[in-house]
Amino acid sequence: MAETHVLFVEDDDVIREATQLALERDGFRVTAMPDGLSGLDAFRATRPDIALLDVMVPGLDGVSLCRRIRDESTVPVIMLSARADSIDVVLGLEAGADDYVTKPFDGAVLVARIRAVLRRFGHASGPDARSGAGKDAAAPADNGPLRFGDLEVDTEGMEVRKGGEPVALTPTEMRLLLEFSDAPGTVLSRDRLLERVWDYGWGGDTRVVDVHVQRLRGKIGQDRIETVRGFGYKLRG
Repeated sequence: MAETHVLFVEDDDVIREATQLALERDGFRVTAMPDGLSGLDAFRATRPDIALLDVMVPGLDGVSLCRRIRDESTVPVIMLSARADSIDVVLGLEAGADDYVTKPFDGAVLVARIRAVLRRFGHASGPDARSGAGKDAAAPADNGPLRFGDLEVDTEGMEVRKGGEPVALTPTEMRLLLEFSDAPGTVLSRDRLLERVWDYGWGGDTRVVDVHVQRLRGKIGQDRIETVRGFGYKLRG
């Protein structure tokens, strides 16, 4: 993790300085900014490996900053929110964030979540992407793309096409689709998806799953992933 560069946007001076020191002690390189506009400038200038964005920052709020980053990059984004039940959490996820952490947070928990997201993105960016997803499923005999109606999933090239047209997915969305593709027609619980896609070894907020499923539906087709009320989701084969 020594070379991992974190962009941290937080307007509270005490939290910003303390968190920066804690992350640097864990081997991260940190660029810390006090507001959204300077955070956007820093993102464009330094291209960090991951961004930590507080929801409530001046100039350009964290949700809007997340949207701007997502327009330009698939870099992982973790939102920081003062309230677990805040609508800002959902807004941040809908804007393209990959995860969120509630303030006040324990430094060890934040580092664990950062590392979990980075592992997920590392898997999703190359040919070994499936090593952490769908481990129990066998690959197609010819290693060719998987097809579900007009949806084509190339698990080797990490590419998705719908009706022959390429579909741009974030690494988190890709891993989610890989989980569904490995078990078409099988109901996958939210807890299983949290464990397999988000690498949670502990209980997590299932809203993260729900929002990402909705985002994925918007890209591959609303009827492709079915909700099984009370149980989870399944990919229609």
